[in-house]
Amino acid sequence: MEIAVDIYYAELERILNYWKTYAFDRAKGRFFGKVDNDNVADSSAALGSVLYSRILWSFSAGYNLNRNHHYLPYAKIAFDYIANKFWDKEFGGVYWTIDANEQPADDKKQIYALAFAMYGCTEYYAITKDKKALELSVELFNLIEKYSFDSEKGGYLEAFSRDWGSAGDLRLSAKDENEKKTMNTHLHILEAYTNLYRVWPSDKVAVQIKGLLEVFFDHVIDSKTAHLLLFFDENWISKTNLTSYGHDIEASWLLLEAAEVLGDEKLIAKTKEFSIKMAEAASEGMEADGSMNYEFEPVDNHLVREKHWWVQAEAAVGFLNAWQLTGDDKFRSYFDQVWEFIDRHILDKQKGEWYWGVHYDYTLMLGEDKAGLWKCPYHNSRACMEIINRLTKYYKSVN
Repeated sequence: MEIAVDIYYAELERILNYWKTYAFDRAKGRFFGKVDNDNVADSSAALGSVLYSRILWSFSAGYNLNRNHHYLPYAKIAFDYIANKFWDKEFGGVYWTIDANEQPADDKKQIYALAFAMYGCTEYYAITKDKKALELSVELFNLIEKYSFDSEKGGYLEAFSRDWGSAGDLRLSAKDENEKKTMNTHLHILEAYTNLYRVWPSDKVAVQIKGLLEVFFDHVIDSKTAHLLLFFDENWISKTNLTSYGHDIEASWLLLEAAEVLGDEKLIAKTKEFSIKMAEAASEGMEADGSMNYEFEPVDNHLVREKHWWVQAEAAVGFLNAWQLTGDDKFRSYFDQVWEFIDRHILDKQKGEWYWGVHYDYTLMLGEDKAGLWKCPYHNSRACMEIINRLTKYYKSVN
């Protein structure tokens, strides 16, 4: 069993060591907001709440897995920043960014960011039992439910101004559509609520998790293709036909995780059916070399053949999950092929961490970050931990 999972333990250690070393500003006792592909840090860069929340989750979950006490101080630093620097003490919730002087920069209340703050805080509470972490998690839940939940149409609205009024620009990034509901935010609210339920098993949370799953079944998963629809108006009218292969495969296992946490056997069975269909759909983005492409744009029949780090990480977990559900060796083969591609082309074995990605000809996507608002230790460290836990359980069952 040790032989089967030791490479993933080693890679997890390598990832988190990078964040302790190159992404940590020892002079200021915090993580840098940006580190480039050559490990040159930008000490003037804004700090993102999503970045810090994902760092918090990664070090906390890493400690939860292997009890490496070196992870705890870094988890605490990230938590203290969420609680003291990113937290809006007047209106509640977290700012999207703070500047290098730790003052609010973009003070918009992006529900995606609140969800990730909850995800990190709940994982930190799981390892420390710090009451403040649980209190913040529950407060985030209450804020999301008060301001974002659409009690009439179901689901959650995307973003608000600092004081919970209207926000003109609802987008997470410039590439997104400016719509009131998105798949991405719903997926990560579900992820956060699942983790909250583990440490605070409230009936209120259970009801909302079930509601989120139904939103995916009824609106987000395309009934014809099993791909995810990505952007909607408040009435769940889809606004684009873009396919995101990475989100397809990520959702295929996150939805099942949520159903399993609730322990509802009928819901679990229903979700398993969707999970398998979604993994099949996501496999359309696979190449012969084991990589998964980024997106497909049907308007001009354009396949974006970039191989982003996070898409490969989620593909590894999603296909391993599909193999566990079906016993179909093709999914195990997909998992093996994806990890081999990661090892060959995505791991930066000289300077550490994972490259942002490579183009179809394997040339690096230069100019992208090693650390930043979006490049965090979350997708890749989580992939390692999921693989370790799943393979460990499998080898125990067969030995």
